[in-house]
Amino acid sequence: MVSQRMTEPTIFRFNAERRDIVDEVVTRVLAESKDPLLLLNDAAYHEIKRLESHPGDERELLGNFKNLARSLGRMGDGERQGRLEQLARMYAWDIAGNFNPKVYRFASRILPSLVGGLLSPLQTLAGGGPDMALREHLVTQGPVGDIARLAQLGTLVFVPTHLSNFDSVVFGYGLEREQLPPATYGAGKNLFTNPLLSYFMHNLGAYRVDRRIRHQLYKNVLKAYSSVLIERGYHSLFFPGGTRSRSGGVEEKLKLGLAGTGIEAMIRTAMRGRPQKVFFVPATINYQLTLESRTLVEDWLAEQGRARYIIQDDESTQLERVLTLVRKLLLTEGSIVLRFGDPLDPFGNRVTADGRSIDRHGRTVDPLSYAQRDGKLVLDATRDAQYTRELGESICEAYRRDTVLMSTHIVAAAAFEKLREAYPRLDLFGLLRHRDEVFVPRAELSRAVGELRDRARELEDRGETVLGPGVRRRGATELLDEAVRAWSGYHSLPVLIAQGDGYLLSDLKLLLYYQNRLVVSGLGYSQVRGRGATTSGGASRGPEGAV
Repeated sequence: MVSQRMTEPTIFRFNAERRDIVDEVVTRVLAESKDPLLLLNDAAYHEIKRLESHPGDERELLGNFKNLARSLGRMGDGERQGRLEQLARMYAWDIAGNFNPKVYRFASRILPSLVGGLLSPLQTLAGGGPDMALREHLVTQGPVGDIARLAQLGTLVFVPTHLSNFDSVVFGYGLEREQLPPATYGAGKNLFTNPLLSYFMHNLGAYRVDRRIRHQLYKNVLKAYSSVLIERGYHSLFFPGGTRSRSGGVEEKLKLGLAGTGIEAMIRTAMRGRPQKVFFVPATINYQLTLESRTLVEDWLAEQGRARYIIQDDESTQLERVLTLVRKLLLTEGSIVLRFGDPLDPFGNRVTADGRSIDRHGRTVDPLSYAQRDGKLVLDATRDAQYTRELGESICEAYRRDTVLMSTHIVAAAAFEKLREAYPRLDLFGLLRHRDEVFVPRAELSRAVGELRDRARELEDRGETVLGPGVRRRGATELLDEAVRAWSGYHSLPVLIAQGDGYLLSDLKLLLYYQNRLVVSGLGYSQVRGRGATTSGGASRGPEGAV
């Protein structure tokens, strides 16, 4: 096998092909548009509604869509087709990414210093160097060698969980460190408003996804763009959760529109006589601590997830908040685990290191056989949507197996269960009203942490979850102390307040956020399922928190 280091990554040729890619996207969208009048009317309706609510700097665009809506009825077929092409091309160019090899090489050099300094500043300042900090604190796991071999046999589509705006930076560094090929990826257009972040994203293969635009033509252009990239061999990265997990939990329902382009790309290349294999790589990005946790969990609790689908004002966009965080990090160490799962084909079958698809019965199958009708390959939107749903189920299964449980997750779940014991009849929102009212003796909380960690060990032994580095071997008291140190050095408000021989449960929303990571494994409290971790009693209620 030729090392990825010895060959130029596919994405290095992107800028030379950029115009051709846009042309191919527009041509495909037009060829598959059966009713231009319907698409144009749908676009005008949704854009006028959006732009009238928040016109901002797009008043000219609003005027153009109003003119389009007024004139549609008078247009002939040729003029409608021309306006459709104009809009499709506008969106394709707005979406289209960019890649600068010089910026990539520069970023590859500075990322270890940047991320390493954030994760372990004391070690970096003491002369251990960022690479040493990253080796210890940013851990990569999973079948990396198999994934590297598959990159030589086809196109990789990485589908990780999504917790933070730092995910793309962490994931990109993980790919580079493991000598896996860089990937193009879709990023919310709102993220391009940050000049520094925008510079790197714009030059490192990110393409813009404007989640505010809801009409069908834009969705068609976006899907066509994704499919064309995969067909041309550009490794891709999707966050199938669609946006960051507001609750802190692992995604169990996915948005699969872009994931479905993997099936389409594989079928199209085979129909042209140049079959390109496509391999999906599930992955989990697991943080001991999450910068945006406060904003995200409050948004989730306020049930504003849909209304505020794009959060503009979380901690990752506030320079002062980030600088405060960095100063606090001088007193603590963080931990991130990027865990790659077993690769899948576009139909959800497991893939071996040599590229063979294995179905659930252990049989080798030809994935293209799923796309045949009467012995011929065909594209079928309804059929392929069902296959994509099955792929989504396989990705969620991988998430459940490969979620990494950190000390902060386990301690939060044990502490939140003590809150539930103190107020057994209250629902979630009732529980969250009792901040600073529940005291838990240190020995009791430590015992609950140990019991929960032991249950997690049993799940790990069965291959149903993963414990973070050191969590399996550390004692319960060590895990408790580690979590308390991490929170006190990271969040502006205390999660647990030391009081006498125990702790006062203080920031209940953050306890909920971190314990939600265990819900997918059946260990944390789930307000949806009405179940939670079982620990023994010992908490007490009251302003003084006395036992």
